[in-house]
Amino acid sequence: MFSLSMTVQSQVTLPLSHLINILHSLKSSVGSSSSATCKSRKHQEHDADSELHCTESVWNLRELGFSDLGKQQLDELVSRVLPRLGPEEVPPPLGGQTTWRTSHLSTDSFFHNKHGFSFFSRRHLSPLQSVGTELQHWPVLLQSRGFKTLKSKTRRVQSAFDRPVDSEAFTPSFMKGFLTRDKGIDVESLNGLLKNKSVPDGQQDAFKRGFAEGFLKAQALTQRTQDSLRRTRLILLVLLLVGLYGISKMPFVSGLDSAVDPVQMKDVTFEHVKGVEEAKNELQEVVEFLKNPQKFTALGGKLPKGVLLVGPPGTGKTLLARAVAGEAEVPFYYASGSEFDEMFVGVGASRIRNLFREAKTNAPCVIFIDELDSVGGKRIESPMHPYSRQTINQLLAEMDGFKPNEGVIIIGATNFPEALDNALIRPGRFDMQVTVPKPDVKGRTEIINWYLKKIKVDPAIEASIIARGTVGFSGADLENLVNQAALKAAVDGKDMVTLKELEFAKDKILMGPERRSAEIDRKSKLITAYHESGHAIVAYYTKDAMPINKATIMPRGPSLGHVSMLPENDRWSETRSQLLAQMDVSMGGRVAEEIIFGHEYITTGASSDFDSATKIAKLMVTRFGMCEKLGVMTYTNMTDQSPEMQAAVEHEIRVLLKESYERAKALLKSHAKEHKNLADALLMYETLDAKEIQLVLEGKTLETR
Repeated sequence: MFSLSMTVQSQVTLPLSHLINILHSLKSSVGSSSSATCKSRKHQEHDADSELHCTESVWNLRELGFSDLGKQQLDELVSRVLPRLGPEEVPPPLGGQTTWRTSHLSTDSFFHNKHGFSFFSRRHLSPLQSVGTELQHWPVLLQSRGFKTLKSKTRRVQSAFDRPVDSEAFTPSFMKGFLTRDKGIDVESLNGLLKNKSVPDGQQDAFKRGFAEGFLKAQALTQRTQDSLRRTRLILLVLLLVGLYGISKMPFVSGLDSAVDPVQMKDVTFEHVKGVEEAKNELQEVVEFLKNPQKFTALGGKLPKGVLLVGPPGTGKTLLARAVAGEAEVPFYYASGSEFDEMFVGVGASRIRNLFREAKTNAPCVIFIDELDSVGGKRIESPMHPYSRQTINQLLAEMDGFKPNEGVIIIGATNFPEALDNALIRPGRFDMQVTVPKPDVKGRTEIINWYLKKIKVDPAIEASIIARGTVGFSGADLENLVNQAALKAAVDGKDMVTLKELEFAKDKILMGPERRSAEIDRKSKLITAYHESGHAIVAYYTKDAMPINKATIMPRGPSLGHVSMLPENDRWSETRSQLLAQMDVSMGGRVAEEIIFGHEYITTGASSDFDSATKIAKLMVTRFGMCEKLGVMTYTNMTDQSPEMQAAVEHEIRVLLKESYERAKALLKSHAKEHKNLADALLMYETLDAKEIQLVLEGKTLETR
């Protein structure tokens, strides 16, 4: 480093290079200010070597003591300090710079770099330095190799803050953040901010208080954010652990399925099954197979492998399977078809294998698969379920595959046998197919008596009367009927269930609950009374119509009234006369409205009656061969028929409906008096049973209720 010490008024010491730059700019404009960097630290002087470490600052003429100099004296001073070079001596400018250039170099030693002076004497100069001292002009720069180190992070940060302002522009942004991250806000910085912002003295305390409050709020917000992040991480960790635990329990992780435990059915026997005697007799053979297999194998026969129970819902298929296991006193394995349907590939087939493996170890036993159609449906190519065939293929292999399963009886139950795969219902797999139909009147009577034994009931009740009025009820429906009657008796505060509660429960199941809260005007009640009495009159005076059970104008469900009829016995088939009588009874309601109120005042209440009448007429023409013109031919799909044939079928249906309407009209006109009396009785009592209807039609008075 080259330095020059000069004293001008205020004894300012600065490097030669800085003075040259200042004077060079002052030469063109007296009174202008130039920028230089200076932050001086004075050290002890040794001979002529007064060293100075500088940072950038702003200098002007007054600070340098040149304010009193005129332009002529200033030019002379500059000429002396900056000697002129001849035109031939002036080197070409480099990058627009002046001839006088400076180079910031490191000194010879660490000590000199740190403290600014050296203990070593400078008497011994290098040959180049010796020559340079004799020169009047210094157009060259001498480089002295050296290096400078900082020992700690604190010194690096302090050094970064002590750099000249111009040098900060060359500092990379990431280094600025690294060097300034540990610099906190101190009192001097805050006071300097107050001074720079010209905050009045009276508001400085408020400014500091607000600054502190903002800092504390920011710190609290940061703390809350960190606490929220910690809680979020904790929740995510817990969810991850729970998810991993759930995955570990999945079939494809835990070895697909664990062992299946059998159930001992000792409390269910064939005595608990009522109304399906034929099915019980067929399953009794299976029980004998399980109890004494040698009895059948001695003659060379084989035990059946499967029994398929087919029937409507609620007929007792599951109860029959439990009774088989209870009678045979063997282990009972229960499974639903939906349990084998999983989203994971191979799970259903694995469960089938586990089920049969456990059953073979406990043979003889019974495997009952409910809703078999969900697992044994027809095999089709479906992009939605590309692996669905694996489960049924495994079931087929287990039932009749390469490995025998002696002593294991499979009982399947379904109410949709058409959906089963043909390979599943062939002999060798499901050898026996047992139909479990809805109970007949005898079976319904047995079922009702069985459930009546479980409640407190009037001894005078005849279960056969309830059984006659519950045509089409399954065993589950009859159980629900008895339960509803018991609930009704409890609500009414009675000690036992009577026939009235049973009738109420039957009507509720068939027609829906009563709507006593419905406000119906007098006119609507009158129309409903004549409408329902029209049905009753036609049913009572038509030869082959079913006997009347009850007539009511009490709103139930969607209807405002109802007439129920009971067959004396179950009908396995119906004659043409019986079908025509049902059509006539259906027409009786609309005919009564037309006769009493006129054609202009008929209502929409006969829509359901027309539906049933049209259905009967269509079946008579297209399925039953009961039309003379079309003959004994069935027309299952009318869309496949020609337009002429479709028109002919429609014409015959219209003829049957029109004839039925005319017969009902003639009958009601001939019994107009009975019709009016029955309508008045319905308006008075709302509900009439079969005996009361008969008394009214015979002209007798009813007892007051």
